[in-house]
Amino acid sequence: ISYLSDNTITILAVTFISYQVYSINRQALEKTELDISERKKAEEPLRESEEKYRLIADNTADLISVLDMNMHFTYVSPASMRLRGYTAEEAMQQTIDQVLTPESMQLGLSIFEEEMQLEASGMADPDRTRILELEEYRKDGSTVWVEVNLSFLRDKDRKPVGILIVTRDISERKRAEGRLVESEDRFNRAITGTGAGLWDWDMVKNTVFFSRQWKSMLGYADHEVENDFSGWKNLWHPEDAARIEKAVNDYIEARTTVYEVEHRLRHKDGSWHWILTRGDIERDAAGKPFRWTGTNIDITERKQVEKEQEKLKEQLNQAQKIEAIGQLAGGVAHDFNNMLNIILGYSQLALIKIEPSSPLKADLQEIINATQRSTELVRQLLAFARKQTISPKVLDLNDIVAGMLNMLQRLIGEDIDLLWMPAANLWQVKIDPAQVDQILANLAVNARDSISGVGKITIETGNMELDEVYCSQYTDFVPGQYILLAVSDNGCGMDEDTCKQIFEPFFTTKEIGKGTGMGLATVYGIVKQNNGFINVYSEPGKGTTFKIYLPRFEEEGTTIAEPRTHAKSPTGTETVLLVEDNEALLKMSKMMLEELGYKVLAADSPNEAIKLTEQYEGDINLVLTDVVMPEMSGRDLQKRLSALRTDIKYLFMSGYTSNVIAHRGILDEGVNFLEKPFHMEVLATKVRETLEQQ
Repeated sequence: ISYLSDNTITILAVTFISYQVYSINRQALEKTELDISERKKAEEPLRESEEKYRLIADNTADLISVLDMNMHFTYVSPASMRLRGYTAEEAMQQTIDQVLTPESMQLGLSIFEEEMQLEASGMADPDRTRILELEEYRKDGSTVWVEVNLSFLRDKDRKPVGILIVTRDISERKRAEGRLVESEDRFNRAITGTGAGLWDWDMVKNTVFFSRQWKSMLGYADHEVENDFSGWKNLWHPEDAARIEKAVNDYIEARTTVYEVEHRLRHKDGSWHWILTRGDIERDAAGKPFRWTGTNIDITERKQVEKEQEKLKEQLNQAQKIEAIGQLAGGVAHDFNNMLNIILGYSQLALIKIEPSSPLKADLQEIINATQRSTELVRQLLAFARKQTISPKVLDLNDIVAGMLNMLQRLIGEDIDLLWMPAANLWQVKIDPAQVDQILANLAVNARDSISGVGKITIETGNMELDEVYCSQYTDFVPGQYILLAVSDNGCGMDEDTCKQIFEPFFTTKEIGKGTGMGLATVYGIVKQNNGFINVYSEPGKGTTFKIYLPRFEEEGTTIAEPRTHAKSPTGTETVLLVEDNEALLKMSKMMLEELGYKVLAADSPNEAIKLTEQYEGDINLVLTDVVMPEMSGRDLQKRLSALRTDIKYLFMSGYTSNVIAHRGILDEGVNFLEKPFHMEVLATKVRETLEQQ
């Protein structure tokens, strides 16, 4: 330090150089002065800055430490005492493995190695900071969870020379996270117990959270459903889409105050599941919705039960309705018969008394003719009411039908072929032969009138065993052994609504004057009078099949064969693609096949079957399909599937009999065919036979 003449201070850097002067043999000393006042002024802020940052580091709540590139501490702030219980001096002497638990040590070293590889490749970001959650040891032996910010300290060439570490205690946050996980676990367990799936729609970002239960109830893994509104919408059943969309929009626009909708969603296996969706919207101060949360509950079973109950209720109502009409018809018929006798008697007396040339003769004859037609109508009413006088006999139904064939052919005309397919070893039945004549005549006439031009009527017999599974679908069917009498035609067919009314007295689809509406009512009454059942299978343009089941007659003292049990049925483990457009039959058949050990892919339409075949990655060994379906026939479905997979075997089933199916050209003769209704053993045998065919 030197004072100038104006009393100002200057800072000098003084250099002394000593050397020998040989000419005078003396030591000399050379002095050099350099004014460094300006440099010192520039260094002062830097020194003050270093002091300031050290003061901050020493007093911050976060622990700040520095490692050299050999992983030795070169600086540790005093916060080490508060965070880990070590003084800064003690912490400086520790190695990394004394600070970190083994798992955290492994994670830290892997991050360091990754960063060094980036440095070596020249791809490192000099300003990059890595954030880790690590577990460190405390002096008392416990551990503490910390959040660590790691960044390299670099020299003037931007090369790493050390590691700056800023450590923050996150123990409380970890404990809170643990409590949250525990709470969520309890909540999820409770929700899982209810069978509900959760969804949470962020309507601002259009992102949707679907819970694991939401997806699993439809067979999907977490990644298989998009986390937005379309992820849900893509699963809607086409028939429900408009209704769901309206309900959603009405609730969003506050036109409704409650959101609760029952609809169908597509399961991963292609089936449709009924879902009950409930939700609640959150709105901002302006009433604009921003979040919508809710639950999904699978109500498929409930819907199926309701449908089955509704079907049984409808059948019961229809049976009660027909029963009531029958009682009324029976009561009226007897009184009406008496009045007809009076009319007929007096008309005949009058006809005797008048002259043959009298103009009244023709009028009286018309009265007599009308009375005779009315008498026949009364006879039919009595048959429907199950009150006609009968003389039942034990007989072979084949003999009775064979004896009626000539008369039936004359009845239906030359343009219609009559096919007779009797079963061998037919069981005996007890019934009045005249009633069999009535049944055949009425069904033949009904079939004839449904055919325009040329056509075909098929009469078949067979032995049938109806089990509880099949009978459970109908209110008045009882399990047991029966003789089947089936009459089929390839006429115009009937829709579902018509089929529900055809057995009602005086119901007819024919023109006025061409039918009384009593033909099928008479058949129904006769079947019921003989403790039998009757079913009709029909579709517009596909023809009609009537199936009558009459109880097998067993003589006293004979032993009825024990029912065959399902346990003896042949089983298997192959994969079966089941195609059936009737939901109740689809469910029943699927349950039967699964009970027999098969893996079942269920499709409620041909197009769904094609889609399943394309998507299913495993082998499909057998296709069990209905023959007559809305979208395409079973034979057309076989052609489509054979183009996709050549090694599949096929078994066709139908409510129409096998002979009718073959003669219509719907299927070729000799194909594997299963006639409805079938019991489990017949299904098992047919499936096994088809699978084992070469």
